[in-house]
Amino acid sequence: MPWPAQLITRPEVLFGDEPTGALDSQTSREVLTLLRGMVDRDGQTIIMVTHDPVAASYADRVVFLVDGRVNGELIGASAEDIAARMTKLEAAPC
Repeated sequence: MPWPAQLITRPEVLFGDEPTGALDSQTSREVLTLLRGMVDRDGQTIIMVTHDPVAASYADRVVFLVDGRVNGELIGASAEDIAARMTKLEAAPC
């Protein structure tokens, strides 16, 4: 996938809002691998919003928000750990 490998403007921070939300599983993995490579290879900072624990597991740091407030974080977590934490957030009283 050469097209996004080098972003023309090379922004300091790249924002992604559900970047794999409408993609099939294979293409999602390719996009997430590409984003991860941009971080590891090029030192790119990427901030991604997602509800997908698998997508979030590609991140170094996962920050959980509840009602617009930070409600904890996980570092280097697996998809299973992220999903378990998300379930606890949903079970919290309103």
